[in-house]
Amino acid sequence: MHTHWFKHLHETVGPVLLESAIIQKRVGELGTQITADYRGKTLHLIAILKGASIFHADLIRSIDLGVTIDFIAVESYGVSTQSSGEVRILKDLDESLEGKDVLLVEDILDTGLTINYLIQNLQSRGPSSLRVVTLLNKPSRRKVDVNADYVGFEIPDQFVVGYGLDFGQRYRNLPDICILKISGKDGSYCKR
Repeated sequence: MHTHWFKHLHETVGPVLLESAIIQKRVGELGTQITADYRGKTLHLIAILKGASIFHADLIRSIDLGVTIDFIAVESYGVSTQSSGEVRILKDLDESLEGKDVLLVEDILDTGLTINYLIQNLQSRGPSSLRVVTLLNKPSRRKVDVNADYVGFEIPDQFVVGYGLDFGQRYRNLPDICILKISGKDGSYCKR
């Protein structure tokens, strides 16, 4: 697809932006807040694959409620550092959302294009409620007016990897969230 330019990039995992212990503490706090907000209900958590998978797994273990889970996979970046603006569903949900209290779990809220598309798509499926939790929020990059109901951290306009976030399918397994410096042949840096 776009792999020809990908070979000419040089990446450097830069400084740690968020250490693993800080991430785990904040995920626990989000779990406590979500538990309080949904007390007495069964919550259906949908992870947006692949990036939110680690956050989703940790979050569901920090929620003290009955939960059900599902997964949806979308594509908007591919191997680029810039969102294409087009969102395609690659893997749809396994279960109906009719009458469920749904929490959409995202790794990073950036341009808002993906979340905006998914909110509209999932809302049309008849959930009782639909909210969004994101681990990272980057409001400086927003292209559409959309916000998360629960936010782990607000971060600067840097391209980040680790804790599920990737570049070209790499770096997801880093326990910390780190800034990734990507330079092209001309030495210029890209951002996400």
